[in-house]
Amino acid sequence: MGNYTIMLTFKTEKWQEDIINKRLEIGRKIYNACLNELFKRYRTMEQSKVYRKEWKNLREINKDIDNCKKDDKKKVKLEKKKLLINKDLRDIKKKFKLYTPKSSKFKEALLRSVYVPMQHYFKKHIQQEITDKIADRAVETFYKYMYDGYGKPQFKKFGEFNSIENRRNSCGIIFKGNIIKWGKLKIPIVCRKNDIYVQTALGKDKVKYSRIVRKFVRGKYKYYVQLILEGVPPSKLNKDTISKGSVGIDIGTQTIAICSKKVVKLLELSPEIQNIDKERKRLLMKLKRSRRATNASKYNKDGTLNENNKDNWIKSNHYIKTQLQLREMYRRQADIRRQSHNKLAKYILSLGDTVYVETMNYKALQRKAKKTIINKKTGKCNRRKRFGKSIGNKAPSMLLDILDNKLKYQNKELIKINTWKVKASQYNHINQKCVKKAINERWKVLNYKGKEIKIQRDLYSAFLIMNVNDDLESVNNELCDKLFDDFIIFHDQEIERIRISNNKRISSMGI
Repeated sequence: MGNYTIMLTFKTEKWQEDIINKRLEIGRKIYNACLNELFKRYRTMEQSKVYRKEWKNLREINKDIDNCKKDDKKKVKLEKKKLLINKDLRDIKKKFKLYTPKSSKFKEALLRSVYVPMQHYFKKHIQQEITDKIADRAVETFYKYMYDGYGKPQFKKFGEFNSIENRRNSCGIIFKGNIIKWGKLKIPIVCRKNDIYVQTALGKDKVKYSRIVRKFVRGKYKYYVQLILEGVPPSKLNKDTISKGSVGIDIGTQTIAICSKKVVKLLELSPEIQNIDKERKRLLMKLKRSRRATNASKYNKDGTLNENNKDNWIKSNHYIKTQLQLREMYRRQADIRRQSHNKLAKYILSLGDTVYVETMNYKALQRKAKKTIINKKTGKCNRRKRFGKSIGNKAPSMLLDILDNKLKYQNKELIKINTWKVKASQYNHINQKCVKKAINERWKVLNYKGKEIKIQRDLYSAFLIMNVNDDLESVNNELCDKLFDDFIIFHDQEIERIRISNNKRISSMGI
């Protein structure tokens, strides 16, 4: 059974907010202590001769495997050796208390010696269950860095630890009768009687555990409780209707093409998001000038940072005010983006419950190009920037996560096709050939029934993605032939709609 979350506002007084802030600060210190201990163990392991020897062997074997051909017998032997080395590396990590099976409750045993003395000192404020959860959080973050290739985890600064939760609703943070009990602290929750969604959820499903969240909104902190409930969220007055059928989506960095049997759409992702680049740059420059003016001794005469000066940074009142403006701008953008993605996800599910999408590596698209290319005409270097700004603004990966979560409530999931084998942006189902095209070529010319027709590239890709075979590695040409006439009609209607509308068009649409 799945879980879902509802967020409600606290009805707090000043003294209650002070207690919550104090407990969040204690949680921050415990989190940093756990993370620090993990880093110590990791550094000690890296310096050990056994680990360095095994790691060197692994690198050499990986090089040999890359040099081998596909059907080489030597490759099979090398892969067996690689498995043995990986096993030895796991044993070394176990010795340094950095590896246990993820299926077991490894996190508690891993750091209990670190946080139990701290927790005992703060037991009036932070209970054992909550401390365990904080340790879980530190270990999960560190495991992502150590195994999954995520960035190095950072220690939480003062005021950055903004949420705390427990394991179950029976102890620690307890929700009962529209009141949150946390030790001696009792805080009422704003739960309106006319809020049908919340009342239905609380009446229908059991509260699994609670999470207290602090948000900085319009220059001051606001406090919320997130109730994690077991089950499926109630539909909002029959607006969350999910139709049956196949839907193909071709999602880019700024646009999304949607294709079903009855609807073809080419939409901008999060159209409500405003371009804040100019305002953001202006505020950052303002902060830089203020920082230099109030901390003159921290800089050298040539403008570079004086590394020998270890004095604390001074922040003026104007500096703090500008920081708050920037923070509020980011928060607003994030809220608008999430709301927009939720609306679009509901619309996609109203077209069909079997949703196909290409696998995309958005992190790779955000990175700068490795090679510096010189422009032959101008003699200058081309910019190495790629799609970082547009992905940061539109967050296409977030939309896919929201879609997948909504499908899971219906015991389904987002179906990801094999991008490299299907080649939806290159394939032509009429002559069954692949033709590679440049990114700026946004239209395809197809020879259909003796005529040449122009089809928008993203919409055609969505159409092909919708009609993939069950193996998710090839296009079903027969199904494409059946539905292509209807697709052309819907395609032409959508292109006309975009041309007539006064909305600003994205250049990647090619219209």
